[in-house]
Amino acid sequence: MPRATRASRLTGLLASVSLLSAAAVGCGSSDPDSDSGASSSGGSGSSAAEGAFPVTLDHKYGSTTVKSEPKRIVTVGLTDQDAVLALGKVPVGTTEWLGGYKGAIGPWAEDKAGGADTPTVLKDTGTGPQVEKIASLKPDLILAVYSGLTKSQYDNLSKFAPVVAQPKEFNDYGVPWQQQTEEIGKALGKETDAKKLVSDVEEKFTEAKEANPAFAGASGLIATPYDGTFVFGSQDPRSRLLSNLGFALPKDLDKVIGDKFGANISKERFDLLDQDVDVWIVPDTTKAVTKLHSDKVYADLNVVKQGREVFVKESSDYGNAVSLSTVLSIPYVLDRLVPQLAAAVDGKPGTKVEQPAS
Repeated sequence: MPRATRASRLTGLLASVSLLSAAAVGCGSSDPDSDSGASSSGGSGSSAAEGAFPVTLDHKYGSTTVKSEPKRIVTVGLTDQDAVLALGKVPVGTTEWLGGYKGAIGPWAEDKAGGADTPTVLKDTGTGPQVEKIASLKPDLILAVYSGLTKSQYDNLSKFAPVVAQPKEFNDYGVPWQQQTEEIGKALGKETDAKKLVSDVEEKFTEAKEANPAFAGASGLIATPYDGTFVFGSQDPRSRLLSNLGFALPKDLDKVIGDKFGANISKERFDLLDQDVDVWIVPDTTKAVTKLHSDKVYADLNVVKQGREVFVKESSDYGNAVSLSTVLSIPYVLDRLVPQLAAAVDGKPGTKVEQPAS
């Protein structure tokens, strides 16, 4: 699977999505593409809790009832596969967003797949879910929790399986990893297990904060040099990494970007970048730094002068894990991000913020 380009990753989220017609649903092939290794055993995994079904889940487009334990799960949400894997199930179909991983399963989640068949990978091309290919997998549950699913797409997919769409109380692609995990846990009949997973990861955040009291109340921002300067809002999972660690996001952040997960800002709003720490997700940690610092407006900010920048290479496993920010990828991220943040906010401009060894 070729690695997704930097532009296509964000474009898949920023571009408007078009519909495949309802007729396309009806003509779905019964023979999955040759890259499909998934079979009915792919979604077996551990059993649901007794009495867990039927279960009804509310979402942006109403509610969906899952009548019995799902066996063939397809994840349309760009990061939903990690919660499914963490709960002992292996999807028959996953949606690739970034990384180019086999089955769209990152290294932090590989051990959860066990000996199950590799999921069929669906591509997020910016045109919406691959309806025909999804139909050919004969799912009994479609998860679109971390998604920007439209009502028409939801209606189309609901013609052949129950669909759990994104929560209505958050922006598209804005569901917190905690709620994502718990919603998927309910859908799989494993609500208690999901709550335990969330609690275990939250404990890692607590440990990091206790070990780094300088994080409390320090201000931070996550950005990327995409088509100028793109900053992530408070409802983006990347930004929540900082807020979960005790950092405060800029007060005007959401006012500037609106009801999106993020937006490009002009140089007139580079004041948003002058925080106690800036985390940059960049294509190349050397070239990107040089380019950023060549901008006199940015280079004159205290965050630059005092060495309080953190750089994360987006196409690395670390960078992919930061962008996904799931119940499985977050512990992987914290092992690498916390030491970088600690070096950035130690009050010593001369401290070098090192790149993780791996």
